[in-house]
Amino acid sequence: MPISPQISLQLRTFTDDQDHEWRSTLALAQAMDAAGVDRVVVSDHVVFGENPAAYSNPALGGIAGGRQPTGPDGQWLEPLTVLTALAAMTTRIRLGTAVLLAALRRPAVLAKQVSTLDVLSGGRVDLGVGVGWQREEYEAAGLPFERRGRLLDHTLEVCDALWTQQRSSYRSPELSFETIHQMPKPVQAGGVPIWVSGTVNDAVARRLSRFGRGWIPWGPAAADPAGAIAAMKDKLSDFGADPTDLQVLGHATTVKRPDRSVDIAATVASAPPLISAGVTDVRITMALPRNVNRATELLSELVEAFRAATC
Repeated sequence: MPISPQISLQLRTFTDDQDHEWRSTLALAQAMDAAGVDRVVVSDHVVFGENPAAYSNPALGGIAGGRQPTGPDGQWLEPLTVLTALAAMTTRIRLGTAVLLAALRRPAVLAKQVSTLDVLSGGRVDLGVGVGWQREEYEAAGLPFERRGRLLDHTLEVCDALWTQQRSSYRSPELSFETIHQMPKPVQAGGVPIWVSGTVNDAVARRLSRFGRGWIPWGPAAADPAGAIAAMKDKLSDFGADPTDLQVLGHATTVKRPDRSVDIAATVASAPPLISAGVTDVRITMALPRNVNRATELLSELVEAFRAATC
């Protein structure tokens, strides 16, 4: 069945400000919830090395011309912890990662954390995952950076087994177990929805066909939604998957007025072409006032304009 267009925002849970007041950040998620935003996502870095310029190297998984938003000593909150706090503070908005470096976590523990979060939130979790770009994070976790793709697949295999099997068994070169019980299971049927990040290539398409309900285009794929979505759907078909109900993230073009405020009407006008291309989740990037009431008013205006433009 057709997927209704959704609007999402990222909650900025990183900063170079050593004295940042995080309660105001969490309150912005409450404003998103109250305003009717469909999904809020948070990002992930476990540690930083001293070569953030590697982020601009696509060969490592970065993005050409990309620049990290903080230096190595920037503060980055742990995303699952943040989403747990948001689950207790919100009632309807979906809670996601964009993206979690899932392979850095022990798979059985990650499965338990995410299923617990899904239960506590009433089934509102989406798990966006990717391989990352930073060698130092894998080294700090004692994992080989060169095998990051396989390590992510292994992590997702274990999560899937523990989420969907009452008596779980699993066997791979990395790990084997028999008749393992892990409860509670996620509230959502089939387990927590996985969103796979990456470019259009066989490895990402295979991962998406095996585990994913949604795709987070990366690099050149994000810059050409129509062409990338068509190409990815072809690859999914080649791998025997049905791409009909594939959910896809796309980024709206944020338009600012001369005074640097966001022109909401012009910004949401970029959403319909994305949706026509196959995007189901439109990510809008905009600075929000710290005043919760003002943020709620601004977000309500944004959501109303988005619904009018896309429904």
